[in-house]
Amino acid sequence: MFGISDYGAFTAAFVLLLFLPGPGNLALISSASKGGLSGGLASVLGLLLGDQVLLWLTVAGLAAVLQAFPPFFTALQWAGAAYLAWLGFKMLTAKPGEGPSIQISPGHYFRETMFITLLNPKAIMFYLAFFPQFIDPVNHQGWITFVAMAVTIAVLGFVYCFGVVLITHFMAERIRANPRVTGVLQKLAGLCLIGFGIKMVAK
Repeated sequence: MFGISDYGAFTAAFVLLLFLPGPGNLALISSASKGGLSGGLASVLGLLLGDQVLLWLTVAGLAAVLQAFPPFFTALQWAGAAYLAWLGFKMLTAKPGEGPSIQISPGHYFRETMFITLLNPKAIMFYLAFFPQFIDPVNHQGWITFVAMAVTIAVLGFVYCFGVVLITHFMAERIRANPRVTGVLQKLAGLCLIGFGIKMVAK
């Protein structure tokens, strides 16, 4: 189908990968818990755009460049780690009632989540390793194959991410009733972001 060797396996594998914990999922939860459905949806769009940019940069050969020039890859890793650590630090040091740094307006949620996605070089390497497994070398249809894969990833990503946002939004309504719980969860989210940053550069 469209030059994809096993479309069913491709979709199933990507759905499983969506459930793996990471900074993107944490950004969605943080945005929806503080920005409501509008902030959560903006965060979803930011994540999807970031994924699509990485996907097409990988197709264009950026992954090969990162492999050929390790210092560039390392610099990108440290930039992404520093960004996540900075967001985490702002969450940890926020005063009660201020809310996390992923806040303010839908446009802010969109940019934060997009940058979290783009500043993760390991995501580029994931696409490099993931795509070839499902491309049929005999029936490959060039750009049609890549477009079909990109559209599939976008649709599945939207369904999953918006589901996370909806669940978080309705749960957040109850959590907000207890400021102490909100503060604890905010600091936990900050620690997780710092942890993701450390993991990104850990050898």
